[in-house]
Amino acid sequence: MSVFLPLLVAVPAATGIAGFIARDIPGVNGIHELVVGRASSERPGYPAETVDADSEPAPKPVPRRPRVEYFDLAELTNTDARGFVRQVERYHVEPWGLYMARSVAVPNRQYIESWLLPTLSLRTTVTRSNPAHHRNPEYRLEIGEFSRVRPKRWKAVDHYLDVVVRRGRGAELRGVDELFAAHAAGLIDSATAHRAVERASATLDGLAAHDHCVEQWLATQGITLTWL
Repeated sequence: MSVFLPLLVAVPAATGIAGFIARDIPGVNGIHELVVGRASSERPGYPAETVDADSEPAPKPVPRRPRVEYFDLAELTNTDARGFVRQVERYHVEPWGLYMARSVAVPNRQYIESWLLPTLSLRTTVTRSNPAHHRNPEYRLEIGEFSRVRPKRWKAVDHYLDVVVRRGRGAELRGVDELFAAHAAGLIDSATAHRAVERASATLDGLAAHDHCVEQWLATQGITLTWL
């Protein structure tokens, strides 16, 4: 049960994560009572859950299936969740995962670099205006299932939760409502939802213990990230 506490305390009350867990995922009833009112000083870096009686409840997200991407090293392509095939500039494989670098046609986000890290169930991504510029200090750590499905082909299955990290400043959990909406709609099973929550909790703890430095935390896991 304790593995859920840092995650629950980290999320704004508007997400309703404690209630969703207690109500929709079997085996963790009573979590809400343990979390509400918990002082932030008990978990440095994680604000306590608060409730604004006058605030309007956040609209519930429309359930969606997990997004699936493919990475073809032989063809130097990345097929996104909508089926669009993107040209990749560079792939690089290490024992701990797959690196990808490619351009994107989005204003202010013109270049993307990602590491797929199967053992940690994470995809670590940074974006920049172009390859010559410094990286954006914001990292996005996506929770999911990442694997090599053939010698030259990898697959990513998104499990909704993202941790957005600002180095030395903090981390923010996103996608909680999406995860539990998908679970309630039968689009993701309880075991997978539990793993996603546990992985997000472990990620938040690891980052908090290393000054919210992604590279420093991953180095303790035997993973060395390199970027262009």
